Amino acid sequence: MNLIRKCLLTVIIPGLVTPGFSQDNKEILKLSISEAQTYALQNNRSVQSSRIDIDIAGKKVWETIAMGLPQLNLATNYQHQFVVPQLSFGPYLDVNSLPEGSITKADILSAYKASPAISLGVKNNTTFDFTLSQLIFSGEYIVGLQATKVFKEISEKTLVKTEAQTKESVAGTYHLVLVLGENIRVLSESLKAIEQMYGDMVKMNRQGFNEETDVDQIKINKTNIQTLITSMESQKDVSVKLLKFQLGVDFGQEVILTDSLPGVINSGNMEYLTSPAFNVETSVDYQMISNLEKASALSLKREQSKVLPTLSAFYRRHEQLNTPAFNFAVKDMVGVSINVPIFSSGMRASKISQARFDLEKSKLNTENVSQSLIMEYESAMNSYKTAFSNFVNNRESMMLSKRVYDKTIIKQHEGVSSSFELTQNQNQFLTAESNYYSSVLSLLNAKAKLDRILSNNK
Repeated sequence: MNLIRKCLLTVIIPGLVTPGFSQDNKEILKLSISEAQTYALQNNRSVQSSRIDIDIAGKKVWETIAMGLPQLNLATNYQHQFVVPQLSFGPYLDVNSLPEGSITKADILSAYKASPAISLGVKNNTTFDFTLSQLIFSGEYIVGLQATKVFKEISEKTLVKTEAQTKESVAGTYHLVLVLGENIRVLSESLKAIEQMYGDMVKMNRQGFNEETDVDQIKINKTNIQTLITSMESQKDVSVKLLKFQLGVDFGQEVILTDSLPGVINSGNMEYLTSPAFNVETSVDYQMISNLEKASALSLKREQSKVLPTLSAFYRRHEQLNTPAFNFAVKDMVGVSINVPIFSSGMRASKISQARFDLEKSKLNTENVSQSLIMEYESAMNSYKTAFSNFVNNRESMMLSKRVYDKTIIKQHEGVSSSFELTQNQNQFLTAESNYYSSVLSLLNAKAKLDRILSNNK
């Protein structure tokens, strides 16, 4: 039973710190293992979050693409001038002011008049600038497009990995609930036999056919089984809550597991006894690390592209609500801009070197992950075969100890067996039963792990 408790604590404690999310649908959920996994892929929060990451990556791709498409901007500006500058051209000769006939010098001087001042602006004005720009060439932009596609691929592979991990965790918790339920059922049957024996022993003791210590010993055995059943029922309740959390349903949602433990054991428990082929390159973990290596290569390429010139063009139109008398602003303008990096005191060269080192590290990480995945597969295969062997041996041991225990109960009832022998055989049976169900859980979880590892190799 220690292994079951250990497995239970390992998967339950992280789940209890995060509350499940509620759903309005309170209909009873009847799920097999495969149906529970499918349901979790639709409602588990981690899976939903990974799907959102893909949507974000898709928008990021379009964001980068849009940087190279035409950009139209409108800039509006309002200004108020407290003092409007004015321009005067000085006095001018007003010929209409000259007298008829002979004109004297004094007449000419008096005919000069001051010209009116011309405002060089307006007190209140609103301007509009429409600017259309277009990126013509940028090496960094081209590399950025490639990088965003790789980023989206990483998000997609992350979703695949999250789904595989979710299916494995759901299967593990489903198996745990089934194992605990079957264990409780077997112990409950043993408890019924012990309770019947205890009642008979009490009656026989009253009639003086046995010792009181024999009755007390049977009572101790009965209490031990009751305590064990209570403990397992509590563990099962918590396991069911964990399963609901993994499914993405409220703790108040009623869930019925339609698969039985014997059916699950008999279904494909020998599937991996002959080692299936494993191609590391089809593993989602390998594909993810390969994409990270691609991202590092593109990062190097991006730094190298920064030494190339950037070319862009623009068209601008300028409009004013209040046009001054003298307006020197140009309404329409077209231009081309080129930016040529020349000297950066070694900064660009340093960044290129750093990116090259990062690429070398990424290549090493890819090789390391490749080897670790092969080791994980081989370890999982060995664990599965060992678990299957333990399962077969513990099943036989449990059946034998159950047979001995049942015969001892009959002997005890007939008065030809001591309470000590009954207690000894009961403990032997409980130990064998604990080992059997622990081996069942190990076998099922080992198969679930192989299902995840080989999910992309079938």
